[in-house]
Amino acid sequence: MADPSSYRPRPGDIPDSPGVYRFRDEHRRVIYVGKAKSLRQRLANYFQDLAGLHPRTRSMVTTAASVEWTVVSTEVEALQLEYSWIKEYDPRFNVKYRDDKSYPYLAVTMNEQYPRVQVMRGHKKKGVRYFGPYAHAWAIRDTVDLLLRVFPVRTCSTGVFKNARRTGRPCLLGYIGKCSAPCVGRISDEDHLELAEEFCDFMTGRTGTYLRRLEKQMAQAAEELEYERAARLRDDIEALKKAMEKNAVVLADATDADLIAVAEDELEAAVQIFHVRGGRVRGQRGWVTDKVEEITTGALVEHALQQLYGEETGDAVPKEVLVPALPDPVEPVQEWLTVRRGSNVSLRIPQRGDKKALMETVQRNALQALALHKTKRASDLTTRSRALEEIADALDLDSAPLRIECYDISHLQGDDVVASMVVFEDGLQRKSEYRRFQIKGFRGQDDVRSMHEVITRRFRRYLAEKEKTGEWADGEPGLTNGHTNGATGDGSATSDGSANGDTNGLISSLTEDDGRPKRFAYPPQLVVVDGGQPQVAAAQRALDELGIDDIAVCGLAKRLEEVWLPGEDDPVILPRTSEGLYLLQRVRDEAHRFAITYQRSKRAKRIRSSPLDDVPGLGETRKQALIKHFGSVKKLRAATIDQICEVPGIGRKTAETIALALARTAPAAPAVNTATGEIMEDGAPETTAGTPGEPVPTGAPDERRGQER
Repeated sequence: MADPSSYRPRPGDIPDSPGVYRFRDEHRRVIYVGKAKSLRQRLANYFQDLAGLHPRTRSMVTTAASVEWTVVSTEVEALQLEYSWIKEYDPRFNVKYRDDKSYPYLAVTMNEQYPRVQVMRGHKKKGVRYFGPYAHAWAIRDTVDLLLRVFPVRTCSTGVFKNARRTGRPCLLGYIGKCSAPCVGRISDEDHLELAEEFCDFMTGRTGTYLRRLEKQMAQAAEELEYERAARLRDDIEALKKAMEKNAVVLADATDADLIAVAEDELEAAVQIFHVRGGRVRGQRGWVTDKVEEITTGALVEHALQQLYGEETGDAVPKEVLVPALPDPVEPVQEWLTVRRGSNVSLRIPQRGDKKALMETVQRNALQALALHKTKRASDLTTRSRALEEIADALDLDSAPLRIECYDISHLQGDDVVASMVVFEDGLQRKSEYRRFQIKGFRGQDDVRSMHEVITRRFRRYLAEKEKTGEWADGEPGLTNGHTNGATGDGSATSDGSANGDTNGLISSLTEDDGRPKRFAYPPQLVVVDGGQPQVAAAQRALDELGIDDIAVCGLAKRLEEVWLPGEDDPVILPRTSEGLYLLQRVRDEAHRFAITYQRSKRAKRIRSSPLDDVPGLGETRKQALIKHFGSVKKLRAATIDQICEVPGIGRKTAETIALALARTAPAAPAVNTATGEIMEDGAPETTAGTPGEPVPTGAPDERRGQER
């Protein structure tokens, strides 16, 4: 591991101008390429205190042994040079998109004397026109088969073409009219080239010209009583229309655009691209990448644009590119795209209308692609085995943790505190053994105390069952055929996800009718908690208090994906591409999802039972307005009628109705002073743990971070 200070250049030696820099390792291999508007300011960020750097950046600068740079005149030149060097050196620490599969293209070899229409994969060749990519090769062949009636371009291989020229006899397509047979001279080189160009024009979306021309020729043939020719033209028109129907119209006004969507998590990102030409989706492709560096969504979009258009020119770069986030800064990227196309290119985020709706479709495809990638990765037996071995090595365990339990705490500003327990065996989910807990001993945003309580409750019952039934509970998971249908404590989830059982923290009987143990009775080899040092310490303290010393504990901190161990001042940093880190992240995210789901269901029940539900004529909008204005039902109940009338949309008659309804549902029957309008409460104040009717924030869980977790 190199010390960055050993190769740090003096600040005065670094130019304060745009450029591209390269970090090299001790063997002179380029491990990272980056660009900057100011090389001096950008490189200074890498040579800070290592503790202040992101773990991925820290890994890069300690792997490197030298840094060098090249000055350019503009940011556009820096962008182009960065792309060229990434393609040349393939640096290990740069984001590299990899195709989730090899996509086929419809290609027209315009660089040949007799252009050929064919299916092509792999790298693009100079002088070849490409259309697509398509999801399946058979979709290309179906389209080509329809278009050959109107554009009978050569489709045969070089060997077949030479053999036909040698014998003077065309292939079958030449006899049935789906090839103009340039091999035997039925059409000249120039005419065949023009035919191929018309085929390309049609594929780029200029369909109206050819349809109108064929319709005019058909009408003219009918007037001249050439009915056979008119019928043939009619069939050609139908063939073209059928080929066009394969791509539904998604954008009006014959729009040419590419739509790019990104789905990402802390470890990986999936990119999906829809190619729209002439208002129709002409192709789709997707990439998946490991996020080997700290990177924003805008930076991911910039890298995708580089890979997508780095070797394209002219019409291959559309007039409009729609993205979920703009690169920072956006001007050099937009100028670079304009140079590639030769005319202005609009790079923007769609805000409304059909383009925004289509972007949402592309985003759903990106999310599905990322989920499918994760599913394939998780279902591979070899990968799972390697992940478990990596976890065992990193945590210094005696053996691979075949059973992992993960715990997470969720609450809304200290109310409705719940916890989840998810189980992974052999690297796979065991949803029938998930459990969920209600934390009723206290209120507040004390995740540490909550974690201690949950771990104590779960393993106290395990020890009780172990003492009751003997040593079978120490067996390895998977040795019995037991399952976990039946009631569980803590309001926990059964195999169908419903809640049952009591809320006293006790887990119901852990044995089947025939005396065999249920699988939930087995202890895990590893307990994972969602959090850092405090949560890990609380979990370890709970196990120590119970006298359990054969279960490992670790925590996964979400911000930097650090693995914390009890009593350690520094975290364990797993390699960025580690399958073990990927498995721990899946376990942690599943526990978070399960806890959030339970917490929301409890909150929804509490909101539905609000006294405001009994007020006639009071809709959800005005309920929320009342709660937002007063903060809680308790404060609303204490308000005067005049104060209730201050809420927008609430008149005096409605305010009186609300006051009377709340008076009927008060702990002690209050009286309303008709002279002053005050609500007189003689009863005791509310003492329930959590006030009904509190406002519910909207948005995704990540948008509420800090309020709900």
